[in-house]
Amino acid sequence: MSILILSSTEDPASTNMKRFLLENLEWNDIGEIYSNRAYRCRDTDAFLVTINDPLIYHEEVDEEIREHLGIDFGLMIVLSRHRSKTEEPTLTTHPIGNFGKAEFGGRDKTLVKTSPRMMTQFLRLLKEEARKRKLYHRVSFEVTHHGPFVSTKTFFVEVGSNEREWNNPSAVEAVANSVKELLLNFRSEEDLPSYPVLIGVGGGHYAPRFSDLAFEKRVAFGHMIPNYQVEAGNIDDAMIRKCIDATPGFEGVYIHRKGLKKSRAKELEMGLKEMGVRIYRSDDLEDL
Repeated sequence: MSILILSSTEDPASTNMKRFLLENLEWNDIGEIYSNRAYRCRDTDAFLVTINDPLIYHEEVDEEIREHLGIDFGLMIVLSRHRSKTEEPTLTTHPIGNFGKAEFGGRDKTLVKTSPRMMTQFLRLLKEEARKRKLYHRVSFEVTHHGPFVSTKTFFVEVGSNEREWNNPSAVEAVANSVKELLLNFRSEEDLPSYPVLIGVGGGHYAPRFSDLAFEKRVAFGHMIPNYQVEAGNIDDAMIRKCIDATPGFEGVYIHRKGLKKSRAKELEMGLKEMGVRIYRSDDLEDL
């Protein structure tokens, strides 16, 4: 499976990660798109394309690239900065889409397919990179959020959460080198162990429970729903079905019960059982 790496000149963290990949892998120039050079990797089956506008708002960018360059790919990995009000140093990855209104790109109540095993393996690689570099950053998933809308399986990889960190060589290189290692060693979901693929529900934006499970258990996560989306009334049976459809290889749901009100967790569990969806607990997952 070919993989597209997407960068933006508008994003300093993205630009710095792209520079690392260009310098540390071998590439062939395959033409121009968006007034930038496009590349195909000689070390593995991957492309690198750069846009000039915000990554989360460039809808259907994958189809534009396919049409203009005449290439195909089954996964898109987006190099991006992360912003937060707290400016906490973070290294993260997450699926994309909107459980409710599309306030930051994408479409209302629409999710983009992700690649659970590739995304979870990336997170494990990132954790090891941060450990080796003795970084002080939080390394975690983020829950599903923002655009763009695309038809290709996609996940974002991000450095946060302020300009200092977007230009921090150690942080940028930790994320970029994890992308490099993923590209060189795991070309598709089939190259990874067939750990259970789950949807996560509950907890905060940085998906602490799902991140911990990814580091400790044989599991892969697809779409992840935070408590605030449950409380906002955005999660019903139809949205759970959308999560399932956008999580290839789906096997069940993990509920972070401590990250939800007891009444909400009970309602959710009853609804999932009525849908015939398996609910996983930690004891159902083997240790790494």
